[in-house]
Amino acid sequence: MVELQLRLRQVGLYGGAADGDFDREVESAVRSYQLTRVVLQDESGVYGTATRVALESETSEP
Repeated sequence: MVELQLRLRQVGLYGGAADGDFDREVESAVRSYQLTRVVLQDESGVYGTATRVALESETSEP
């Protein structure tokens, strides 16, 4: 989850601590990412395969 938080930070959607907790702030950031990138394959706020692939394609490995 730390990697997810750091990648969301790279795209400007997460400003919280990279502590590995999938809390409401992270879920909200994932939801925002899905909405702005039109990732419809995963349930809203769920960091599924389609969301991960999209996020990894536009960020560098932290």
